[in-house]
Amino acid sequence: MTARTLYAAGITGTGMSFPDKVLTNRALEQMVETNDDWIVERTGIKERRICEPGVPASVHGIAAARQALAMAKADPAEIDLIVVPTVTPDMMFPSTCCIIQNALGCKNAWGYDLVAACSSFIFALQTVRAQIEAGAVRKALVIGTEVMSSITDYTDRNTCILFGDGAGAVVVERLPAGRQGILDHLHFIDGTGGQFLYMPAGGSLHPASAETVARRMHYIKQEGREVYKFAVKGMASATEQILARNQLTGRDVKLFVPHQANLRIIEGVARRVGLADEQVAVTIDRFGNTTSATIPSALHIYRERGVLQPGDVVVLCAFGAGFTWGATLLRWTVGA
Repeated sequence: MTARTLYAAGITGTGMSFPDKVLTNRALEQMVETNDDWIVERTGIKERRICEPGVPASVHGIAAARQALAMAKADPAEIDLIVVPTVTPDMMFPSTCCIIQNALGCKNAWGYDLVAACSSFIFALQTVRAQIEAGAVRKALVIGTEVMSSITDYTDRNTCILFGDGAGAVVVERLPAGRQGILDHLHFIDGTGGQFLYMPAGGSLHPASAETVARRMHYIKQEGREVYKFAVKGMASATEQILARNQLTGRDVKLFVPHQANLRIIEGVARRVGLADEQVAVTIDRFGNTTSATIPSALHIYRERGVLQPGDVVVLCAFGAGFTWGATLLRWTVGA
């Protein structure tokens, strides 16, 4: 049996979409016992965007995807696969992927939603990379889109200060022979961490009922100290490992794009890996934690700033509920 030909996969377009409504720390002071200084000191967040009631995740996912398609000069009919990482789908079924596929007119695409919490985007990126490398897919969309405000308890000051809404998307496609794109990945899960970050109700364990609603079980529950401890260790270790096994160091990295959960986590990871401030993408101050949307939207922002040029080494890294975590190594291919 002859070995199957592997094709290189790379990002060729990015996009993002955020609600117009800004929820500042000062506004949160009127809703819950907190203050701007306390929030900034502990999280680095100054404001976040919030959807109006009734706006589902698909709305901003569609807008971000259209922007990514335009940048990649890709027709919707050319898309073979769509993966939508999200923990706040429009509904349990049909998948938000189906809703987005229909709206975009990607008539030749198949796809699905993917749930790995804040690691969802990098897990989804590896999924489409594998399909492209195997020759099964030529062009794909990965669309991280969230309405975290829909599962945030605005009476819980430990969680309501963290989350925002929005979407980020990338087009990933087969590259011409000889080009490098997505190079490597390291992914991990550890179910023992599930008790520290979760939403108790809404699934088959605790279906929605008057009791689950009354007990506020449809909101995010988090043990912040435990998550912080595991996140810094896991993200730093994954980044160090993926660089070492590709004979690279922190000096080779043009941009480190971590999941935007907490600025103190980002700073802790950067220190351990030996990265300078200018090498680290930070958007949490403006948008908060948008879960699966943080990394793709950050990529779009830093591309628009002119930071990224074709061939630059980029490391993506995330940590989320589950626990789930990992890193992706790539060379920038937008505009090449």
